[in-house]
Amino acid sequence: MTCFSAIRLPAEILFGKGQRLALPAVAKRLGQRALICTDERLAASADFAQLLDGLHAAGLAVLVHDRVLPDVPRDSAAECAEAARPFAPDVVIGIGGGSCLDMAKCAALLLTHGGRLPNYYGEYKVPGPVLPIIAVPTTAGTGSEATPVAVISDPDRTLKVGISSPHLIPKTAICDPDLTLSCPPTLTAIAGADALTHAVEAFTAGRRAASPELAQKHVFIGKSALTDHFALLAIRLLGRSLERAWRDGSDEEARAEVMMAALAAGCAFGTAGTAAAHAIQYPVGALTHTAHGLGVATMLPYVMRFNRSAARAEMAEIALALGLPGEGRSQEALADATIDEVTRLLAAIGIPPTLAGLGLPADKLIWTGEQALGIERLIKNNPRPIGPAEMTRLLDAAYRGDVDAAACDLLLEQESQP
Repeated sequence: MTCFSAIRLPAEILFGKGQRLALPAVAKRLGQRALICTDERLAASADFAQLLDGLHAAGLAVLVHDRVLPDVPRDSAAECAEAARPFAPDVVIGIGGGSCLDMAKCAALLLTHGGRLPNYYGEYKVPGPVLPIIAVPTTAGTGSEATPVAVISDPDRTLKVGISSPHLIPKTAICDPDLTLSCPPTLTAIAGADALTHAVEAFTAGRRAASPELAQKHVFIGKSALTDHFALLAIRLLGRSLERAWRDGSDEEARAEVMMAALAAGCAFGTAGTAAAHAIQYPVGALTHTAHGLGVATMLPYVMRFNRSAARAEMAEIALALGLPGEGRSQEALADATIDEVTRLLAAIGIPPTLAGLGLPADKLIWTGEQALGIERLIKNNPRPIGPAEMTRLLDAAYRGDVDAAACDLLLEQESQP
């Protein structure tokens, strides 16, 4: 057994009802001139007006960029930074869903180091610290308030791309579950399912050989004891509260637990990373234009079934975190119960059960697999090796809706026989 572990987190995390009102004090400690990145809908809300009034009352000069678009188009980030440059902000605040937080990261990066976003694609391309970032999420899913990654859409590329660097971790995350009370059921489901996928993939990620260079050369380094702690917390909370929050958006306790779960899942995968479900969603999302959380959640039960033989012990632990009875049950039985319960939960909140249901054309399955296998940082994190043959069968199972077939083992054995 190795005692190696690693985790990277914001310097300060504030969580709880009413914590949004701490924003002026937090911002004033970090700067005097604040750029706020948000979207048009949120900018017109009473919650945003309250936050803005608080910043003004604290004596901060504020510039609001309220044109954040979904998936952060590459050029929109550059336009935001250039428009803000004459204002000379010394702190950047993201208020909204994951795209608003990612825009804040991109703006802070460009305002600090200049250049173009493509210069920073990949891992460890950011040369040094960026302007301090405060993340105020209004949805409970992406975990971007705690992660070192910003995801953008580049018109020159088919798939979305990521910029991954510890320098992009927000200085402060302010998570107030009251800000999620207005989320409609569909968004609650998609965001919560995203958080569940983050947590499960972080907890079942491969464990890499420890070395002094591992965390210095890779942003995402596989599972460890510290990331496991946060992943299991997220799974436990989502197992008992996601369906409640989806059914009754005014349930404050459920809303708080789902938001805490999204934060904890971000704390986990921000260092551990995610795996095959995320790799497959990149091309699926590009073809179907469906929400990220929808795609990863559709794939989750199939990827779990594929990985069962390599992550049986972890899936048994997940069963207990989900509140499933464990006494007298083998690891194999608990792992199967975990996959069944995740499948049930996702179906209950309206996640499509197949790739066909997401609108993926059947003639694009091969292309999807090729693209997914090319996302090495995610595929290498998968606990079970996955090659072209396995990917083909996994995608076919997910397209047809046959979770058991996603294991691939029997098919591969049959084909290997003379």
